[in-house]
Amino acid sequence: MSGIFPSKTLSVAINRKPAEVCEYVWDGNNLPEWLISFCQSVQQAGDAWILETTEGRMTFRFVEKNPFGVLDHEVTLPSGSRIMNPMRVVPNGSGCEVLFTLLQLPEMSDERFAVDAGMVERDLLSLKVRMERAEANSEG
Repeated sequence: MSGIFPSKTLSVAINRKPAEVCEYVWDGNNLPEWLISFCQSVQQAGDAWILETTEGRMTFRFVEKNPFGVLDHEVTLPSGSRIMNPMRVVPNGSGCEVLFTLLQLPEMSDERFAVDAGMVERDLLSLKVRMERAEANSEG
């Protein structure tokens, strides 16, 4: 691939410490709980996670755990194509901001790009709700 692709960075503020959000996201067992747009189930396979999705079986692999809030992950689609998804967790006051950058690859129509952006927004909101509900439950 060459050139610069159109992109959209989506974010959500979460009232939890960055490290707590990172730990939750890195645990692939949690994917079906917050990746609600397409993940139906998951099972671990070595350092990867096999997802059953609405579009077929996909492989999901995170970068190594790190103290910098980098949650980039590679997804291998049913077609065999691989996509690297940039994802970050950064401090925001007493909580954090989760950012996901969606790239519009050459084979992706404008309509599909908009649909995917909507899915990412739903998933980030789901992550926020899960994390903040867990925080509220631990306080009460």
